[in-house]
Amino acid sequence: MKLSSQEEYGLRCLLRVATLSAPGHLTINEISEDEGLSASYVAKLMRLLRQRGFVRSVRGQVGGYALAQPAEKIIVGEVLAALGGRLFDPGFCSEHAGLEASCKKLRECSIRTLWRTVQVLVDQVLSKVTLADLVDNSELEMDSHVSTLVQLGAASKIETRNSKLEVRKQKLDDRNSKMENRNSKLATRNPK
Repeated sequence: MKLSSQEEYGLRCLLRVATLSAPGHLTINEISEDEGLSASYVAKLMRLLRQRGFVRSVRGQVGGYALAQPAEKIIVGEVLAALGGRLFDPGFCSEHAGLEASCKKLRECSIRTLWRTVQVLVDQVLSKVTLADLVDNSELEMDSHVSTLVQLGAASKIETRNSKLEVRKQKLDDRNSKMENRNSKLATRNPK
């Protein structure tokens, strides 16, 4: 698996706009030079980011791009989804049906379960990382932050699984209790 160029470079361009030290705007040419990308490609990326509400553009000699909202409110998962979509979405199976009209494994597919789970885990991390996190933290600090998010997600999964197991156990105990009561009533009706 890998991120597309559009997702990587789009996020880098947005991050560059977010790191603007003084109030103002960055031009396409400035972003292009800073990121080592062609001006036309940066223009395309910035247009996508503007259309999705992450940046705003100002025309004129002092124009350029600035964040449309505070970096603390810009969720990295939403940015990546706007730039390229998701690893797995509900239409995934119909897009990968081979020569058939629909996938032959549509009813029972262990691979679909794997991709769906991977997407959930990716979403859990990316939904908790903001543009401000990327601006304010070094690579080492981000490594620690993301590791914590992954651990919290795993702990949450374990808690959820344990809760489900406890509910199942309670249902089995209730069922066993009902069966014992029924057997007891049957035994009193039909003494030997």
